[in-house]
Amino acid sequence: MSTIKVNRIENTSTTDGGVSIDVNGHVTIDGQQLPTAGPLSNRNIVINGAMQVAQRGNNFAGVTTGPSYAVDRWRWQGSSIGTWEMSQSAEAPTSSGFAKSFKAECTSGASVSAGSFALIRTVLEGQDLQRFAKGTASAKSFALSFWVRSTTTGTYSIYLYDNDNQREISATYTIDAINTWEYKSIIIDPDTVGAWANDNGDSLYVNFYLAAGSNFTSGTFNSTWQADNSSGRASSSQAQLNTTGQQFYITGVQLEVGSKATPFEHESYGQTLAKCQRYCTIIDLGTNLNPVHWMFNRAGGTGSPYTVVDLPTTMRSGPNFNELGSPQVNSTNANFMTATSAGLTVDTAVAAHQNYAQRCSGTTGTFLKWQFTAEL
Repeated sequence: MSTIKVNRIENTSTTDGGVSIDVNGHVTIDGQQLPTAGPLSNRNIVINGAMQVAQRGNNFAGVTTGPSYAVDRWRWQGSSIGTWEMSQSAEAPTSSGFAKSFKAECTSGASVSAGSFALIRTVLEGQDLQRFAKGTASAKSFALSFWVRSTTTGTYSIYLYDNDNQREISATYTIDAINTWEYKSIIIDPDTVGAWANDNGDSLYVNFYLAAGSNFTSGTFNSTWQADNSSGRASSSQAQLNTTGQQFYITGVQLEVGSKATPFEHESYGQTLAKCQRYCTIIDLGTNLNPVHWMFNRAGGTGSPYTVVDLPTTMRSGPNFNELGSPQVNSTNANFMTATSAGLTVDTAVAAHQNYAQRCSGTTGTFLKWQFTAEL
């Protein structure tokens, strides 16, 4: 068997494009990196990395601690770092195929104290992480890539936290120009210690620091996987977004197996929405009554009526229930009329089933929106 060894293959009439092979055997075709490990599709384990889906709403102001979900599966959290506003923004690197981003803006600044922090986070299930073979001799590298924009240049920190084994690793990237979209990719070493549970629990926290006090910057920086060390999670030169008007945008987040980051794996809005509904589903009764089936007292007496809601997908676990909007009461002629209370409460739920039973205590009623959450 013969072997042909080349560094590049091109058409004879051009120097553009072609196939390139680096010293490690990694292949680039027409400037696009091919995966160094894993499949060609379904590479990205991050959900809603393009920040397309925002079921809860797209603007949340006056936030001081969080969690605040400006978009599904992504939340801002902070402490002692002023007041913030989170939103789904139309500011995005459109030339790379993105239309939305997660925007965080400090609307009332505060000095950075030892315990201050602000970060954007997503959390992933253990059963979706098995491809990294973490905790084995065959553990794989992590390739994290994203688009970022800020009003403040400088060094920013990210850290991955293994919640199953209380291990973590951090890395830095630099924003070079203000108010400019920049693409970043970070390769994170494999970890041969501590396997992730193969279940629906909160195994991996992916965190992007916007500000961090000395409780998180004073220790030795966690540049390698190690036991929980909160004092080294952020760089000692971490940029501090703690002044009124400072902004941070992020989109196009991808986390995949391999030692090279590949182009973002775009998917349809419907695909992303279905993934997000595993963790949050909102039934808008003002526009869609199809999933709701009312079951009144069969004897026609005064007992509480029941309703069954058909959720669009099986949720991660038995969901929590919240009432959103204005309470309504059902009159005898089946029209919905405003009432001062409706008293909708959870009665029974078979964990994560698509049929979810609810009970109306007292008056016969509903709310404008029902929210079911099974977040990590």
